[in-house]
Amino acid sequence: MPDISMTAIVLLCLAAAAAGWIDAVVGGGGLLQLPALLVGVPGVQPAYVLGTNKAVSVVGTTAAAFTYVRKGLVDVRAAVRIGIAAALGSLAGAFFAAGIDSAVLRPLIMVVLLAVLAFVLLRPSFGTAPGAVGPPTRARVIAGILIAGAGIGFYDGLIGPGTGTFLVIALVATLQLDLVTASATSKVVNVCTNLGALVTFAHQGTVLWRLAALMAVFNLAGGTIGARMALKRGSGFVRAVLVVVVVSLVCKLAYDQWLAG
Repeated sequence: MPDISMTAIVLLCLAAAAAGWIDAVVGGGGLLQLPALLVGVPGVQPAYVLGTNKAVSVVGTTAAAFTYVRKGLVDVRAAVRIGIAAALGSLAGAFFAAGIDSAVLRPLIMVVLLAVLAFVLLRPSFGTAPGAVGPPTRARVIAGILIAGAGIGFYDGLIGPGTGTFLVIALVATLQLDLVTASATSKVVNVCTNLGALVTFAHQGTVLWRLAALMAVFNLAGGTIGARMALKRGSGFVRAVLVVVVVSLVCKLAYDQWLAG
């Protein structure tokens, strides 16, 4: 592990806790944790930052998924099917990523995010009404596999920012879930995709395991607290966090596109 100051370690742990909380509520914790690692561990190859980020994130995501599953909010069978499709889609996206100019994609993603933001703001009932009663129909599960799984998985492998947020929105649309249940289901899907990516990084030897283990403790705490808050406060709370995360994603992508040197 590279030499890291105690101040940097403390800040990284705090960032991991906050990222775990955001991920558990609505997704998008990487928006905070990945830049924190880039700043806190300078001089290492990007693959080590990405690998360490996945090793940390999978712990908090698993804790949040376990919390939601225990409350009976997740159709685990449907979520795992979507997760497998997402993992395969991510592999396909990563295959094409080398030939894609991210500077071209960022404006397109910002347009999509702004459309999502407008839709959520203009449709106050989106994801806040009670979800469909009983397990999702076969047709809706197939739609979830294709859109939330393969489609968003492909996007995750291709470029990545906002994957968790897009996943929550897609699950509301395809499976007719409320935002809390969609967030819960997305955690199981994220566990599948994170594990797939982590296996790859671990095989390549690009994980700073000691740093990841320390940050994972805080990510675990943040994920557990976030899941419990989402369960306690309901879909209105998740919707508010969703709006904040989408706005933050738009700002970050705009910075990367036009201001980053």
